[in-house]
Amino acid sequence: MLVNVHEAKSQLSKLIVAAEAGDEVIIARRGRPAVRLVPVTKKRFRFGSLAHLVGSVPDFDEPMDGSDLARSGGTS
Repeated sequence: MLVNVHEAKSQLSKLIVAAEAGDEVIIARRGRPAVRLVPVTKKRFRFGSLAHLVGSVPDFDEPMDGSDLARSGGTS
C-alpha cells in the first residue's frame, strides 16, 4: 500500500498493524516513494557452526537471576 506523509501521520497505528501483518507499506512524499515501513524482528543469538558443542544457549536479553550471578562470580 502506498500512502502520502499526511495520511501516514493520521493513520500511523493502522499502518503499523498492516506492516506487522506482512503488508508492504510505503510512505510517499509528493507522490514519490520515500520510505518503507517494516516490522522489527528480534533475532536470537546463535552459535552457528559451534552449536553442537553447547548444551543450551542462554537468552542474553533476559536479566541474570541469583544462581546465574553466583556461577559467573558477579554480585547481586
